[in-house]
Amino acid sequence: MKIEEKIKQTLDNIRPALQADGGDLRFVKFSDGVLEIELVGACAGCPMAQLTLKDGIEVEVMKAVPEVKEVVAV
Repeated sequence: MKIEEKIKQTLDNIRPALQADGGDLRFVKFSDGVLEIELVGACAGCPMAQLTLKDGIEVEVMKAVPEVKEVVAV
């Protein structure tokens, strides 16, 4: 399985937790160890979005896909 496919599969596993609070995420691109995602819905304006990004999404993605070194929101 390609890295991008593994990343998208991992994001699909995370997505229901975000959707439960009215948010979602969208894969933008993966390059040089950096995964770019877009937070949408309630996540886009949420004051807790950065915490969710770094302590939730980034941790889970890096655990599942070691090639990912950082996750950033664009």
